[in-house]
Parts: sequence; C-alpha cells; structure tokens
Amino acid sequence: MAMEIQAPKGTKDMLPQDAYKWQYIESVFRDIAKTYGIREVRTPMFEHTDLFLRGVGDTTDIVQKEMYTFNDKGDRSITLKPEGTASVVRAFIENRLFNEAQPTKLYYITPAFRYENVQKGRLRQFHQCGLEVFGSKEPSMDAEVIAVAMDTLKKLGLKSLSLNINNLGCPNCRPKYNEALKKFLAENHDGLCDLCKTRFEKNPMRILDCKEKKCHEITKNAPIILDYMCEECDTHFTKVKEYLDMLEISYEIDPGIVRGLDYYTKTIFEILTSDFTVCGGGRYDKLIEELGGPDMPAVGFAIGIERLIMTLEKEGIEIPNENLFDLYIGARGEEGSKCAFKLASSLRTLGVKCETNHMGRSIKAEMKFANKLGAAFTTILGEDELTSKKVNLKRMSDGEIFEASLDNIEVIAKIVR
Repeated sequence: MAMEIQAPKGTKDMLPQDAYKWQYIESVFRDIAKTYGIREVRTPMFEHTDLFLRGVGDTTDIVQKEMYTFNDKGDRSITLKPEGTASVVRAFIENRLFNEAQPTKLYYITPAFRYENVQKGRLRQFHQCGLEVFGSKEPSMDAEVIAVAMDTLKKLGLKSLSLNINNLGCPNCRPKYNEALKKFLAENHDGLCDLCKTRFEKNPMRILDCKEKKCHEITKNAPIILDYMCEECDTHFTKVKEYLDMLEISYEIDPGIVRGLDYYTKTIFEILTSDFTVCGGGRYDKLIEELGGPDMPAVGFAIGIERLIMTLEKEGIEIPNENLFDLYIGARGEEGSKCAFKLASSLRTLGVKCETNHMGRSIKAEMKFANKLGAAFTTILGEDELTSKKVNLKRMSDGEIFEASLDNIEVIAKIVR
C-alpha cells in the first residue's frame, strides 16, 4: 500500500460539514460591508517579496521569522501573502484608484500564510476578512471602520467584546518617543533577546511587541507613547474617542498595544473576546506613499476567521445551517428512476435543492439516506404515481402529506421550499 499523504503541518481542510460556518460568516461580513458602501477587492495569493519588506516592515516578526519566500523559475523573489493590507495598497496604487473620488472603501476575504508555531488559534495557512479605506484623514473614518468590525462581530452573536485603542503617533512625534524608549531600554540592553538587540537601533518600538518573556518583563515599565504625542495626534485621538462615544461603542485605552506591523500611525485598535484577539487594525497614513503612491491616508482592519469560528463555538453560538436538500426523490423501477431524474433537474431550475437515487439503493435505504441528508421533504415515484401523474410530498418534520401534480412543478417547488 502506498504511503498516505497528509496535509502539511499548520494547514487544515475545510470539510463539507463545516463549510456552512465559513459561508455564513462571509455572508454577514459582505452584507454589512454593503451597508457602508464598501466594495470587494481580490488580490493574488503571492506578491513580489519587496512589497512586504517595504510594507509590513523588515523588523517585524512576520518578515524576519514567518514569511513563505522563494525564488520562482525566473529567479524572482516571491512571497505568499502573510496579510491582506499590503496587497490591497499595491492594487490601489497600481490600478490608480487614487484618481477616483475618495474615499475608496474596499473589503477582502483571503487566505494568508505565515510560518508560525502551530497552536490553538494559529495556523500556517489561515483566513482573514478585512477592510481598507483610502483617502480620508478624518477621525470619523477611524470610528466608522471600528463600527464595521463591531457590527460584524455583534451580528454573528458575540456579546462579550472588548475594544482596546491606542495612538502610535506620527513621524513628527514618533522620533521623540523612540529617543525616550531607547534611553529606557539601554539600561537593560544586555537582557534583550538577540532579535530585539538588532531592533534597538532601527525600530525600538518593535521591541514592545516581542513575545519573549525576558523582553516582555523589561518593557513592562517602558515610557508610554501617549505622553509624547504632538498636538495633531492628540487632537485626532480625542476626536476618535468622541465619535466612538457618539456611536455608543465602549472602549478602553491600552498604551501597551503596538500591533505587529510597522505601517501603523495614530489610531490602532484590537477587539478581544475572553480568549482571543479576533480583530485588529488601525490607521496607516504613510504606507501608500512608501509603496510608490501619492501621499494619502488610510485605515483598516482584519478579522481572523479561524479564531472567530473557535470563539463562536466556545461561546455556544450556533451558526445557522440551511437544509442541504429541500426534497429527496425516491423511485421504484427504471421508469420511476428516469422520471425522478427528470423531475429533479426541472425543480433545480426553479431553485429547489433536491437529490435522487444515483446508487441503486432500495426504497428503504433511500429513505434512510434522505433522513441522513436532512431533506425537508421526501417523495417516491413508482408505477402508481406515473399513471396518476400525482405525487405525495412528505414533510419530514411532522409527517404531513401534500399532494401535487407531476405536471405542475411550480406547485411542487412552492410546497417544498
């Protein structure tokens, strides 16, 4: 026997019995996006590596430890998409969407890839639904983006949500903070992990996001960036809070939030449940320019779908699952089978989800199979039904019988749907 081939570590099959959960979450997200006038964008699964080096930041864990990078047959460095924002920004610039009336509101649903230590809630291929808004520097847009995320999570049934916000400043006030942070970290430089020692000169703020225990202990009493904000950033943050108050969205200010990406400026946020951070995002006003586009502000978020499903299941929130079939059509004899085959085809053109016997099962086995499928209605076509041109439709929930003419499939469709 040939050796069994298994899925690579850190990946997971989405099986038919689980697909409805993903479809429901995606449909909720799409419907809410429509109410805000947000349009879908789809970007490639892989990009030139330089996009993520410049966009995500070469001092981040993602770039330094986690990216799937390889040379293609043309000896070009290619990377599987580790997150959604950089690709959407690249598409925005390349297709010159900045020439259109602003703001540009785009959403995406995409797989992403990171070489991480596989554990609960962390996979090497995972999925995100996200939102990016380009062109608006107004604090109201920060609040609206947060509202989209909160609306999505609440519509899915989550109630115990915590919104934490912070402000990372801008290029005007960040240098002063970095100077203060470096001065603080210098006293414990020898205690930092090797990676954070390399970050010390280039990007000391990245040390605040380190997961190493010794670095976390060192940075517990580090200076807080909110104490170093310039007037513009301070005013922006105050207005964001005012808009959140207007929307009656509760929040906590958490100076410890840094986020794992270098492109953030000003507002950043996380939405948490008791176990996971299910959503993270913020403003990134310089990324478009850094990637070759015009000087244009932007703000967005991403929701991890796997973590979201785990959270919904843990909190006992049932995701609606439609019946796989409205009608199962059983048959006796060859003529009955042919009639069942034709009836199923005709009903499908009217939107009826139906199935018939393709396995040569007995009538008893067919009805058992129909019950396993969860068909809402069943019927059997045999000699009597073909002669009378009438069919009995049995509702499986209570056993009630509905009679209909085989010559009027519209009536049959109306009964079983």
